[in-house]
Amino acid sequence: MNNNLIDPHYPLIDLHRHLDGSVRLETILELSHTHGLPLPAQDVEGLRPYVQVTDAQPGVMEFIARFEWMTKILVNEDACRRVAYECVEDLVKEGIDYAELRFSPWFMAETHRLNPVAVIDAVVDGVRAASRDTGTPVNLIGILSRTYGPDICHHELAAILSRREEFVAVDLAGDEAHFPAEWFDSHFSLVRDAGLHVTVHAGEADGPQSIWQAIQRLGAERIGHAVQAVKDERLLDYMANQRIAVEVNLTSNVQTSTVKNYAEHPVRLFLDRGICTTLNTDDPGISAITLPYEYNVAAPQAGLNKEQIRQLQKNALQASFLSAQEKSKLLLKKGALPSYGDL
Repeated sequence: MNNNLIDPHYPLIDLHRHLDGSVRLETILELSHTHGLPLPAQDVEGLRPYVQVTDAQPGVMEFIARFEWMTKILVNEDACRRVAYECVEDLVKEGIDYAELRFSPWFMAETHRLNPVAVIDAVVDGVRAASRDTGTPVNLIGILSRTYGPDICHHELAAILSRREEFVAVDLAGDEAHFPAEWFDSHFSLVRDAGLHVTVHAGEADGPQSIWQAIQRLGAERIGHAVQAVKDERLLDYMANQRIAVEVNLTSNVQTSTVKNYAEHPVRLFLDRGICTTLNTDDPGISAITLPYEYNVAAPQAGLNKEQIRQLQKNALQASFLSAQEKSKLLLKKGALPSYGDL
């Protein structure tokens, strides 16, 4: 790629990538035809405008509605396994050296009334097989979809914790504006008791108080999006001092109208304030982007220089839910010598 701003001697990492938002258009078509499922179009180019976003949507929930075509084809465990395997293949094609893939087992199971535990097993099988075949390490983050409410999220959490050894963290995602983090205190108490890390979608569709709740009540170590943090100086200082990392998703935030354009995104402010800021894809199957696109196209348009873009890449390794030994292994694989600042 021309003008490649990615450091080839340092791991390229995606920490915020929804597995169920990364389904290939070809797979949607093929599984729909195999199982007799209705589609709005019968070829890739015809299907594209129904699945992928090109213009800004009115809000986050309108963006999430595009998931319909991806979950529609999850008719059984084999389909879940295939989607998981292909997701890893695709991130490897992008040159990604490590990823943390997240998914909501209840969301993936809902359309065809699958067993959420069986969905987890299928995803784990697909991801582990692809990771083994490609030599690329991948970890999984289980999502509690707050849009279902606290009761169903308890069932979803039970499914995740029944396979606790397959996950590194649990996330809270969904309709942030109408389902506040404080409703999920008891859920994340169990998550922390299980020894799992915590990352939370916050500050995307709601204000700084949503981020405070995610950190102080749920124990979030990383925040997905966090755009609204800019409205609270004390919060910015707290996140910098406590090393609360931010999972930035530039194109996604433009497409959901969380920000008007790349130039107005607060990613540069986050870096200037010393916040551990990372760059990620969110839902590449919907946004029609890759992680290299975010680094080489979106980041410069957001006003970042080459040094700042390289800092994003370094921050991703620091903020990852890998052990120091695993981080060192990634660095050595790229020919970089580990240092304290990297780990």
